[in-house]
Amino acid sequence: MYADRFWKRNWDEGLEDFEPQAFETTYVKLIEQAFEEVPDKTAMGYLGVDITFGELDKRANQFANMLIKNGFEKGDVVGINLPNIPQYVITVIGTLRAGCIVSGVSPLLSAEQIKYQLNDLGSTGKKVALVTLDAIFAGHLVKIAAGVPQLKLVVATSVASFLPKIKQILGKLLKKVPTGKVTPLPGINVLDYHKNVFNEYADTTVDVGLTPDDVGWIQYTGGTTGDPKGAMLTHRNASHNILSIGRWLGWERGKGVLLSGFPFFHIAGLTVCESAIFLGWTQVLIPNPRDTDHICAEMEKYKPTNMANVPSLYQMLIENPKFTAMDHTSLGTVISAAAPFPQESQVQLENIIGKGKLLELYGMTETSPVSTMNPSKGKKKLGTVGMPFFNTDVKLVDPGTGEEVPLGDAGEICVKGPLVMQGYFNKPEATQEAVDEDGYMHTGDVGVMDEDGFIKIVDRTKDMIIVGGFKVFSSKVEDVISKHPAIGVMALIGEPNPERPGSELVKAYIQKNPNYVFDGSDDALKEDIINFAKDNCAPYEVPKKIELIDEMPLTAVGKIDKKMLRK
Repeated sequence: MYADRFWKRNWDEGLEDFEPQAFETTYVKLIEQAFEEVPDKTAMGYLGVDITFGELDKRANQFANMLIKNGFEKGDVVGINLPNIPQYVITVIGTLRAGCIVSGVSPLLSAEQIKYQLNDLGSTGKKVALVTLDAIFAGHLVKIAAGVPQLKLVVATSVASFLPKIKQILGKLLKKVPTGKVTPLPGINVLDYHKNVFNEYADTTVDVGLTPDDVGWIQYTGGTTGDPKGAMLTHRNASHNILSIGRWLGWERGKGVLLSGFPFFHIAGLTVCESAIFLGWTQVLIPNPRDTDHICAEMEKYKPTNMANVPSLYQMLIENPKFTAMDHTSLGTVISAAAPFPQESQVQLENIIGKGKLLELYGMTETSPVSTMNPSKGKKKLGTVGMPFFNTDVKLVDPGTGEEVPLGDAGEICVKGPLVMQGYFNKPEATQEAVDEDGYMHTGDVGVMDEDGFIKIVDRTKDMIIVGGFKVFSSKVEDVISKHPAIGVMALIGEPNPERPGSELVKAYIQKNPNYVFDGSDDALKEDIINFAKDNCAPYEVPKKIELIDEMPLTAVGKIDKKMLRK
């Protein structure tokens, strides 16, 4: 059944798989055309400063030459510990041109978490560099540098380094720009991005003989089940995703403006960024995605043709009157990914931006990341993540037996194709557990596929709640209960049932809709929500406990942090 890839009949007209040789290239080769064709076009818009493709090309070459002159060789690693600022994009391209490996290091990590990732990256003897903010340098790096033996190079910078001098000074005086003193580190070469990299190194092109099978990225997973793991992604993996996304969406070279709040240290944000460069598009950099007023101001200025964000950011934009009042005529495809998006909120968003513009997709770090999408032009199904796309095999299996489940039944999503990672860095056992002998990546996500090939995500295997032997799929139930007008954001978790060993109680955490007015106590509101659930859910799906909270905890990329809720 799944082997027939029956969903292809529902692809947009004219779409076909790529010939396999299309992915026999590197990301460095893919982007050459953009730099040749549009050198004077704005590549990045950042806080009022526009940076052209020509400048990006030059700065990336300088970074590549800096790495090589400082002894970095093909296969060494550069950790990028930055928010979405121009230096991040320059570092990515420069690192790849030098034949080195990119690894996103979240600026939200603690000192010990940064230490873990850097030591893991250096565990096989690779030299490690870190590009970081001066504030993080002073706050975290000085504490841990001595405990990271493979850390050979640090490049420090500021979020304001590309801004005019007057804005840099004012930003520091008004304490809007985080700062920290950069000091020498014993045995480690410490450079300043602007003073050293941009002034002391040549901008000549380098060629280190990259191949499609070379690892270009080691991107760490969230670590919700143990220590984070580094997924090794090759240039072939990246080429598949970037070429496939462009073809699926019908994105034309040189004709787009992209705005995304996804952080670049997350694979979704990185892929969006790298796609924009490949296409010769302008991308608007958003250093703080929670500042929706700033996003609205940038939208007014740049008139983006496309957006890509996590659902929680769209929900915040929906609540901003500036966004709802804005003319969205120029806006085309609006992508949502990385977390479930309640259908009620999807409808709200499309009522603002225009019908048919929202497109949900699905992926994960280990699949480079995108593996399914809703059609770009044809019929979309709100609430689904679309269907498998080019050169991708998908099947749904019973997590216990590994047997394929019938259409309409819930099963673990398994993915195969040129998008699947090379493996987890230095963790062969974990790789073997995740990728089976047939090459299928077992995602850990539970979905349901319909007769047209559209998939609806219903849960993570680890988030599935067992109540008296019944499976409660939290995403499915959250989608239903979220239709209650009092609910802004909600999340379900399972708690051990003290009266029934092996069974769980369904608990709901709810952040209220700020616009909802309820004439009664919190206890009365909880009872009202439970009664709503009883009317719309199976008895075993109804929450036994409800906790009202002021703010839902979120991960660095805006997903609801259920790990935090379980503590």
